[in-house]
Amino acid sequence: MSKHTQKWLAVAGLLLGFVLITVKPAAADDDDDPPARVARLSYTNGEVSFSPSGTDDWVAAVLNRPITTGDKLWTDQNARAELHVGSAAIRLAGMTGFSFLNLDDRMMQIRLTEGTINLRVFRLGENESIEVDTPNLAFSVLRPGRYHINVNEAGDTTLINVPDGEGEVTGGGSAYTLHPGDEGFFTGTDTLSPDIEQAAADDDFDQWCNERDLREEHSVARRYVSEDVIGYQDLDDYGGWRPVPEYGTVWFPHVTVVGWAPYRFGHWVWISPWGWTWVDDAPWGFAPFHYGRWVSYGGAWGWVPCPPPVVAVGYVRPVYAPALVAWVGGPHFAVGIGFGAGVGVGVNVGWFPLGPREVFVPSYPVSRTYINNVNVSNTTVSQTVINNYYNTTVINKNVTVSNVHYMNQNVNGAVTATSAQSFTSAQPIGRNMVRVDQREVASAPVAVRAPAAVPSKQAVLGASAPARFQPPAALQSRTVVAKTAPPPPPPSFAQRQEAIKANQGRPISMAQTRQLAIEQPRANVAAVRVAPPAKVVANPPHGNLGMQPNANRPMSQNVNPKPNVSQPINNNRPPNVNTNASMNQYPHNDRPPSSRPAQTMNPQLEQKHQDQIQQLQQKQDQEYQKIQQKQYEQQQKLQQQNANEQRQRQMEQQQQQKLQQMEQKHDQQMRQLQQKQQQEHAHTQAESKPPKNQDRPPKNEDHPPHR
Repeated sequence: MSKHTQKWLAVAGLLLGFVLITVKPAAADDDDDPPARVARLSYTNGEVSFSPSGTDDWVAAVLNRPITTGDKLWTDQNARAELHVGSAAIRLAGMTGFSFLNLDDRMMQIRLTEGTINLRVFRLGENESIEVDTPNLAFSVLRPGRYHINVNEAGDTTLINVPDGEGEVTGGGSAYTLHPGDEGFFTGTDTLSPDIEQAAADDDFDQWCNERDLREEHSVARRYVSEDVIGYQDLDDYGGWRPVPEYGTVWFPHVTVVGWAPYRFGHWVWISPWGWTWVDDAPWGFAPFHYGRWVSYGGAWGWVPCPPPVVAVGYVRPVYAPALVAWVGGPHFAVGIGFGAGVGVGVNVGWFPLGPREVFVPSYPVSRTYINNVNVSNTTVSQTVINNYYNTTVINKNVTVSNVHYMNQNVNGAVTATSAQSFTSAQPIGRNMVRVDQREVASAPVAVRAPAAVPSKQAVLGASAPARFQPPAALQSRTVVAKTAPPPPPPSFAQRQEAIKANQGRPISMAQTRQLAIEQPRANVAAVRVAPPAKVVANPPHGNLGMQPNANRPMSQNVNPKPNVSQPINNNRPPNVNTNASMNQYPHNDRPPSSRPAQTMNPQLEQKHQDQIQQLQQKQDQEYQKIQQKQYEQQQKLQQQNANEQRQRQMEQQQQQKLQQMEQKHDQQMRQLQQKQQQEHAHTQAESKPPKNQDRPPKNEDHPPHR
């Protein structure tokens, strides 16, 4: 290679490096985008404790708190909790240790160290995976259904009840498939001792979960809101729907607070990787503050939702946003005047809700694709407008926008403001508001990104008091078995705080977060043991899998015998059925036989047969999912047709009633007319009758009487 060529390559390399350094921070790769979904803490009863990712602190759990990877929950004795993640509901009984090992767009990986959860999966996407990891096994959900999972106090036994659905247990080098109606007891850690029987009846906890499911299945909001919007289930109880010109069907909350406005009664917390996040006080306050847009109509605030998917129309699953607001600048506000690593002392922070067709610009590093999806999935907005915002705020890094009219900025009482101290310390905004001048607000500059401020630990913990109860230390560090290797646990808060400070108070990227997670001390990492490659074990008829009885299995008592946990085992369980006829209860008549005659086989041939069976089962599962999705779509159409037919029948009944009424009225009028005619006829005859005459000649029978 000549010196000239070497010199040219060196210059080209420097130029390329300069381009990468200068351009790369302006826009993130798609892989660097944060998850499009979170979990919502939608219900608590009793002592429920929460520990944010990267901290060792425990505080009282707060409704509507977004829950994500690394967050932990503990339900104490007799307590209950509920979370929603898109198409799944997770409910915790008392004395249960729960956390997310991973929660992104495709994977939900749950860590269950002790206690009982009820997992209801309504839908399962084509590339979606749900896995529950316990101290001795990993359970993978294969189909939508209901799953009751219990881990005993010692952590060496897991019970899995499958009333409907299907899943796979992996652990100890073996894998077992649980079909509808199965209940499996798996004991041991290094090796599993399985016992699969007929599923027990629902206990009190399961019945409570089923009642919660029925509430969702009969929700009116599903007609107007995408089922992928987390938190739509609570809208029916706290508001009503009515059509609004230009915006379609809008939800109006039933509020009685004087001066109520969106994003006013709640508090701000810092949740990585999104940064400043709104947590609302209202029991319904999740979906309307992380999806859709707000509009003031007729003197009342209404929420314009993300509509459900429409046949033959492109659909983007709604993308979660930390808060869909714009920020007000000006001499009395922090936003829009170029502050750096923190909000200045004595400076206020103001915001107002975004309206329909207005663009949300994230304060955290994202790609162009993310900005497009988070907007088109939440409102109707032009692609050109999104591109303009992207070029202005992301590429050119402008904090404020000009020549843009925000519809809610001029609405009287729409802007909420508070002090910097209240904003950054998770204090209730409704009790710490700063009065604003509407005339000044209407003309103030608007910033599209949240204030740059380094969060304190209080901003991460939220507005709650320290928890009264928390899980034992041994339980918090308990190792679980995973089939899918989870990502490294999120870095500690101290690590992230320093990185955010170096980033001038802005959220750090996902790539930087992953790097910090890799570099953190191993002492901070929760123990996870990835299961070794497993050999699929075909299930014989209900019984103990042809093995010796499991001496470690509790007899006639709960796997986790605590007074606060409803017994998942039916003490009146029918005796084991060990006949091949018992397998006929399964609808999968085409499933390969789950047991084979006891005979000596070539290990390689046996493994080949097992692989073929597994491949066939996977193929059947995929086909079943497609059929189920098609059935769901047909069911939706049928429900709509039934609704239309019902309305048609009602209209026909009303028309029939009207016809009957008209016929009755006509009959009555005809009778009255006939009576009147008869009376007139009789009167006419009486008048035309000649006077009586004794000398009248005799009647001539040959001629009819003269009329």
